[in-house]
Amino acid sequence: MSPKIRSTEIFKAIETAIPATSIEQAIAKIKVEEERTRSLPAQLVVCLIIAMSLWSRDSMRDVLKNLIDGLSEAWVKVGKYWRIPCKSAITQARQRLGAGVMTQLFHQLVRPMANSATIGAFINGLRIVVIDGSCLDIPDSDENARVFGRPGSRPGTRAAFPKARLVILVEAGTHLIFDALICPYRIGERVRALKLLRSVTERMLLMWDRGLHSYAMVQATVNKGCDYLGRIPEER
Repeated sequence: MSPKIRSTEIFKAIETAIPATSIEQAIAKIKVEEERTRSLPAQLVVCLIIAMSLWSRDSMRDVLKNLIDGLSEAWVKVGKYWRIPCKSAITQARQRLGAGVMTQLFHQLVRPMANSATIGAFINGLRIVVIDGSCLDIPDSDENARVFGRPGSRPGTRAAFPKARLVILVEAGTHLIFDALICPYRIGERVRALKLLRSVTERMLLMWDRGLHSYAMVQATVNKGCDYLGRIPEER
């Protein structure tokens, strides 16, 4: 039987890891302006999006209700007679917020966290980090197909779902993703992996698979002052 973490402990962890002031700074940086006083202000929508990843099986309205009941007033600022909005209002609020605030918050807060006591995090004083890529099925819509594309298929057929390509930079000892890029399926992993080098530093050992190995990758990594260990493609 797997251990279950109580909601109160999760709420406490969220408030510790993501201070309310950081959310306010991210909103201000992207300049998400409230046209009028809304039942779902931008700060509350940010909290909702974070919580939805933790309670993905619950409805948006249930997650929102749990937030209001469980988090402190510093995190969720609502009026005394606040009522839970309908599903369409929540969807519209998420669309108004957009992706920029969440991206800004991610880059403000997420950093490698391993220390000398973390198993498998360091070798000879170098922090081990890994670049990897994957593809994700996304909802089958014309807009997603146009933006992200579909994988190839047999003549006269098409793939069931559009796909997005995800390339991530991970701290090995904690499995913490501290940088990531999502792009159309047609863009190769190598192109995105090069951009993720923005987050590597000296005293890191960057590892990658043979699919990412190239002269450009090696040169860019060395220019960042980062050590590397990459698998070399098989000679043909």
